[in-house]
Amino acid sequence: MTPRALRDSLTSLRAKERGVALPRGRDRVAMAYPSPYRAGMSSLGYQWICTILAEAGFGVERVFLPDDVPAWRSAKLAPLSMESHTPLGQFPVIAVSVAYELELAGLVELLRLAGVPPLRRDRGPGHPKILIGGPLTFSNPLPCAPFADAMLFGEAEDVVVPAIAGFFDTGSFEHVAGLAGGWVPETGAQAVVVAKADDTLLPARSRLWTPEAELTNMFLLEGERGCHRACTFCVMRRSTNGGMRLVTPDRLMELIPAEAERVGLVGAAISDHPQLVGLLERIVESGRGVGISSLRADRVALKPEIPRLLRLGGYSTLTVASDAASQRLRRQLSKGTTEAHLLACAEAAKEHHYRVLKVYMMLGVPGETDEDLDELVEFTRKLAAIHPVALGIAPFVPKFNTPLDRQPFAGIKVVESRLERLRAGLKGVRAEVRPTSARWAWVEYRLAQGGPLAGEAVMRAVDEGGTFAAWKRALGEAGDEDAGRGAVA
Repeated sequence: MTPRALRDSLTSLRAKERGVALPRGRDRVAMAYPSPYRAGMSSLGYQWICTILAEAGFGVERVFLPDDVPAWRSAKLAPLSMESHTPLGQFPVIAVSVAYELELAGLVELLRLAGVPPLRRDRGPGHPKILIGGPLTFSNPLPCAPFADAMLFGEAEDVVVPAIAGFFDTGSFEHVAGLAGGWVPETGAQAVVVAKADDTLLPARSRLWTPEAELTNMFLLEGERGCHRACTFCVMRRSTNGGMRLVTPDRLMELIPAEAERVGLVGAAISDHPQLVGLLERIVESGRGVGISSLRADRVALKPEIPRLLRLGGYSTLTVASDAASQRLRRQLSKGTTEAHLLACAEAAKEHHYRVLKVYMMLGVPGETDEDLDELVEFTRKLAAIHPVALGIAPFVPKFNTPLDRQPFAGIKVVESRLERLRAGLKGVRAEVRPTSARWAWVEYRLAQGGPLAGEAVMRAVDEGGTFAAWKRALGEAGDEDAGRGAVA
């Protein structure tokens, strides 16, 4: 593609957006997302920080990793902002929201394409300063350290404005070390807690929605923040930032724009909101479509109005999680879901004519045996006898700041063999197995348990082509460093 065609592709995307455009401001900030547009525009946190910075008077412009990086490289075109087509490298500050470990590869590609050295030590006075935050900072932010001039751990609503304002006042991010959740890697001063935003700043809501997002034409709205449950594998468990913080239905309804045709309710435990049924009823009665970011099987079982209302709101797939192969393992993970709850989900999917019941789960959790897999096969057969099932399977990856953070990865061969056992047991059954890659889960594991050297390995892997072999070499060279657990509480 020609440079003009690539620029026109951004113009076309922006023309399809609905909502409130970002205004011009005094000090220009690139709000970068290290994945393509369709993913970034489905990130409520990313959109919310854009809004906070814009309302503080900054000239915020969005930049996304191109869908086709080789095409942009061939055209010798740097990533451009959506708002003014300004090259990324021309902004004095690049603020980056990183959702998960493998997005660090996208960050390297984005900076390389912009002509900005990814590593902090290779940048000079003429290069932009880079501020990194996002969901990854709740777990292990240390692999981000080689790329960042400063970082914000946790909820950034209270601190992102003083962080960036201080830079424009002083030309430095040194002051970030004095902010809640702030860390300046070059000085070695590490934050010991993740920041918690004042409740008055809730709820987060999207500024724009588009048919080109993964969440198509959906206005995103935070119904609650945090979780009151204690699942041992989850970073957002009740010990994180005080557990669950609720937003009232009246407040949520008044924030929905009149022109929004679909509403996505977001929250780690949104289906546990005590007034969810009434809220769903109000949204559906207003003539809008509705969806929610997560749905617990026990809520479906105990509140049958939820699957009914979601179907009326346009849902075609009922998605829940069992998280482990057997009831024994679910108890071990402090997951309250039972077989009875999941069977009730299958019955609800059948009753309300959902296309499929999708059940998320992990393979390779600590203590898993072949007997657990056999139990999963037999139980999936029971579910499929009621309604078609799709098993969304991800290898277990232990995360920092969870009780399981020092558990090992089961191993690529182990996970793949268990997948084969599962597939063999479900032949001829109305159950589809949809696994994520065991190889890339291993890469995620190494980054999730790694430190700054693992971050530098990301750059080497990307520069060597980004294949699994390149990742394996680069992470092997990084070694099994101690990730420095004191960096995050």
